[in-house]
Amino acid sequence: MPKILKSGFIIGLIMITFSVHAEPAENLGYEAITPAQPIVQADKVEVIEFFWYGCPHCYSFEPVLKEWLSKQSDNINFIRMPAIFSKRWGKHAKAYFTAEALGVDEQLHDDFFDAIQNKKQRLETEDQLAEFFIAHGVEEKAFRDNYNSFMVDAKMRKAKSMAPRYGIRSVPTMVINGKYKTNASIAKGQQNITKVMDQLIAAESKK
Repeated sequence: MPKILKSGFIIGLIMITFSVHAEPAENLGYEAITPAQPIVQADKVEVIEFFWYGCPHCYSFEPVLKEWLSKQSDNINFIRMPAIFSKRWGKHAKAYFTAEALGVDEQLHDDFFDAIQNKKQRLETEDQLAEFFIAHGVEEKAFRDNYNSFMVDAKMRKAKSMAPRYGIRSVPTMVINGKYKTNASIAKGQQNITKVMDQLIAAESKK
């Protein structure tokens, strides 16, 4: 009987020790992506932002993310990825990929957010988007050619598969090196997202 009690005590001690030193990932502000997804550049730490222009949380996170990006070194490969959970989300995603194809995505990104979030413009049909792009200095033919291009169509097909592959269910969600994801819910507040990102990037940079 004493032996049984002793072994039970040891097992209990091991379990307590394990629980102290192996805190679940979600308690640390991130979740593991299973299986891990491939990254574009092996020599850099990849950071993907899943977002939607119609999301007010994405809009409020944008200044925080921009400030964070301004402090990063060139070992970060930052990728914006519009999530597609509905036809409406898909229309905004196509607008982003069209801007990207035209090389004006950085130029139009803030204004597109502003048009959707503050000016309450729908910007969903090809003609509505054409007006927006023309107002920002893009020739109508260039817009329509890219909007209906094979390249934009291919990016749309890829984007539709991305959120399910990474287990993304809400935006904004950040993915670090194809292995970890974090958002306001997981990180316990939007203000903690970049802190968690910094910790994961530091860990991945050492590998």
